[in-house]
Amino acid sequence: QVQLVESGGGLVQAGGSLRLSCAASGRTFSTYTMGWFRQAPGKERDFVAAIRWSGYNTYYADSVKGRFTISRDNAQNTVYLQMNSLKPEDTAVYYCAADRRFSTTAGGYDYWGQGTQVTVSS
Repeated sequence: QVQLVESGGGLVQAGGSLRLSCAASGRTFSTYTMGWFRQAPGKERDFVAAIRWSGYNTYYADSVKGRFTISRDNAQNTVYLQMNSLKPEDTAVYYCAADRRFSTTAGGYDYWGQGTQVTVSS
């Protein structure tokens, strides 16, 4: 069982930056693939980024490539999402997710955080 708690969301102007954090419980964090997803009102939950257990392999949605960076600190049981050059269309609730298998779809993750709101004003 893994419990996830996101933090770091907020209101930022377009072009600004935010760093999201996701703290995980459990001694097996380092064996999990970690993902970030986002969901805007009335839309589906979309893949943003994922990182394999080792931290050496990262994957991004085309819409965030070059602007967002996912990283993890297995010693601190934490995964991060650094978001730069934010746009109004990045506005959404951002969710952290974990699973032993790798996936870029929401259905591929068993464990989810409660979400953190990110709002980008124009």
